[in-house]
Amino acid sequence: MWWSIWWVWVAAALVLAILEVMVPAYIFMGFAIGAALTGIALAVGLFAMSGMPLVMVVFAVLSLVGYIAMRMAFGAPGGSVKTWDTDIND
Repeated sequence: MWWSIWWVWVAAALVLAILEVMVPAYIFMGFAIGAALTGIALAVGLFAMSGMPLVMVVFAVLSLVGYIAMRMAFGAPGGSVKTWDTDIND
């Protein structure tokens, strides 16, 4: 029943946030946000007696929302890739 313990989710969020710092890709931070919010929801008691499938769905939805928020906040405008026309050595 590890999925119903709130501090496991918060610890997973911390590990994922550290992994995001080591491998910056905006992917792990979305999962870290989802894990942290799931841990907070479990600590408050929103999903206290629910089973693993519901907790995993909540985690997946919150991770997707966190990923989309990160892309909107820090992504390139219009979803385009940033290109450079000049070089520092020119």
